[in-house]
Amino acid sequence: MDGRTGRQLLRQEVTEGIKHYILENRLRPGDPLPTEAALCEALGASRSSVREAVKTLHALDIVEVRHGHGTYVGGLSLAALVESLTFRGMLGADDDMRVMADLLEARELFERGLAERIAAGASAEYLDTLDVLVARMREQAAADGADGAGFVEADRAFHAHFVSASGNALIGQLSVAFWDVYALVAPYLNVVGPGDGQDTVAAHQRIVDAARAGDADGLSAALADHYAPLRRRLAESRARAAAEANTGESAAG
Repeated sequence: MDGRTGRQLLRQEVTEGIKHYILENRLRPGDPLPTEAALCEALGASRSSVREAVKTLHALDIVEVRHGHGTYVGGLSLAALVESLTFRGMLGADDDMRVMADLLEARELFERGLAERIAAGASAEYLDTLDVLVARMREQAAADGADGAGFVEADRAFHAHFVSASGNALIGQLSVAFWDVYALVAPYLNVVGPGDGQDTVAAHQRIVDAARAGDADGLSAALADHYAPLRRRLAESRARAAAEANTGESAAG
């Protein structure tokens, strides 16, 4: 075993040791971890090994380092997943266009799977929040268009709130993570933009109206109609990229 492999194994052992400490002590996000010196003593590791392990866990949002205050249990978000999928998408190969299509399909499946539950029992407060977010989208579309930061933030908030009806934190995190990846990668892959913001607003309004009417079939159909243009734009960009690649090969030949 060379020195580098030995260091990697040691860092992995210390990393697992910190994770085990969090689990064993039933710590929650925001709870403080022991000092670096205490971790070294508890794990029988050097300061450098503990620091490397903390860096690894920080990148995964398992721990949070607050300079001048200490180390805490992190938010345990899916930030690492977003980073990984975003980088993969930005490689730009046709296979990665497929990844983008899969992300859209997953989001649609999450949301359409909630249609019956939302139509049957969504609270007035839940529906009112969706209406507020649609109104915000409408205002931002009129002010800055569908590419503006305000519109994008309202759109993201709408879908995050929509899936919150599942009561499943993992579904909520995954849905928002997939939304973030698509939003980050789509411009990089030259996926055609959202077009007329008011059309997008109208699509979201139809979703809310069907939910408020208690119409599960109508809600499912409204969600399908909302995702259809996204799938079409992605397919068009995929075809355009393939055509450009073929043109390049022909020119080279």
